[in-house]
Amino acid sequence: MKSGPFAFVRTSTFRLALVYSVLFGLFSFLLLAYLYQATVGSLRAEADERLDAEMRALGLAYNAGGLERLEQSVIERALVPGAPFRYQLETPDGERIIGDFPYLPVSPPEPVGEVRMVSLSIEMPRGNGETVVTEAEGRIVRLANGNVLLVAIETGERGRIVRRITSAVTTAAPIGVLLALVGGIFISRYAARRAEQLTRTTEEIVAGNLSIRAPVQGSGDEFDRLATHLNTMLEKLERLMAASRHSGDAIAHDLRSPLSRLRNRLEEALLSPMDQESARETLASTVEEVDRVLLTFNAILRLSRLDAGSEGRMVKIDLHDVLEELAELYEPACEDAGLTFQSDISQPIIVLGDRELIAQAVSNLLDNAMKYTPEGGTIRFMARRTSDSVVITVSDDGPGIPEHMRDKAKERFFRLDSARTQSGSGLGLALADAVADLHKGHLDLLWTQGPPEPKGLKAVLTLPRDK
Repeated sequence: MKSGPFAFVRTSTFRLALVYSVLFGLFSFLLLAYLYQATVGSLRAEADERLDAEMRALGLAYNAGGLERLEQSVIERALVPGAPFRYQLETPDGERIIGDFPYLPVSPPEPVGEVRMVSLSIEMPRGNGETVVTEAEGRIVRLANGNVLLVAIETGERGRIVRRITSAVTTAAPIGVLLALVGGIFISRYAARRAEQLTRTTEEIVAGNLSIRAPVQGSGDEFDRLATHLNTMLEKLERLMAASRHSGDAIAHDLRSPLSRLRNRLEEALLSPMDQESARETLASTVEEVDRVLLTFNAILRLSRLDAGSEGRMVKIDLHDVLEELAELYEPACEDAGLTFQSDISQPIIVLGDRELIAQAVSNLLDNAMKYTPEGGTIRFMARRTSDSVVITVSDDGPGIPEHMRDKAKERFFRLDSARTQSGSGLGLALADAVADLHKGHLDLLWTQGPPEPKGLKAVLTLPRDK
């Protein structure tokens, strides 16, 4: 996104904020319109209803007893304490019969029986002898005998309320729209600034800088979640890239020796005459070297598939049978190597996973234990289930792995200096760790015996339990 003081105007967040402002302004207008109608409209409707009801009552009195009954009814109603109405009854010639006005303040309608709505000003007395002019609404009608009847109700207080409400509405409406616009601009600038930070991070990544990380402000919003996921992805990508750069050198180093031996052996076979037995030995050792190279390549291929997520078929399995088979397989092998093998496997051990991959991972841990445990040592193979996981442990009496080297020990082709003389490709723990990740578990490397004299390696493979 191009920089500049108004660059945020071109962003999607600004457009969304603008839509939000318009919707907020529309909502404010409708809300204020509703409040206006609910107050002012209600007051007007109430006044109209009371006037109409008063006119109907006087009309019934006139129809029942004529002018005399109408005069009596007006007098009775005018004498009611707190009556809000003002009355005026005049002859056709304009002579007042009874009323609150010295003269009719509005012109009467000509058609007989037509009730007309009128607005007028009336003088109301105060306690100090002065008068005050106030607004009123009324109904005026010409009766059948030509007399004129006016009924009015004071609306001055209502008018003051109406004016206050109208003033509040006209003041609040533009303020609400202005606040909506200011809030929309603030939100859009905040969102655009966070998006720009993520954009700069991705630009750095495209340029090849995998060490950069997206800023996390700690607010816990969607930008922080996105930045956290992006940083997690970058960390994994950086590890994969480092492992990839290291893998080339490691593959060349680990395959150079068997390929060199293979070439030398074949060259010797070509240069010197060989009998049938020597030829058979040479071919057997050659096949053994080729198998070792193929095993390395197969391990690399399987690791690549695990990292890509294309390996593994998740089904519900009972690991007890799998682990028991491994125990039966490794127990005689340990006895032949002069090692004590102890196993303790609970049942059932139900997980959702790939049977072959889990078996391969555990086999790698057992192979490592056999390889580094000195003669006369003990290998312990255990499997337990907890409330939410399955814990598989392989511990030995070997030299173990120092704490500061344990993370690197799970990287591809990494081998401790003390293990350089041992056969292997340095992929066993890496594959076991990849299998743990695939199953949403983890692989931990610990001391078999803790301080003050740490000894041995305890490899703990933890997998989620299927309930």
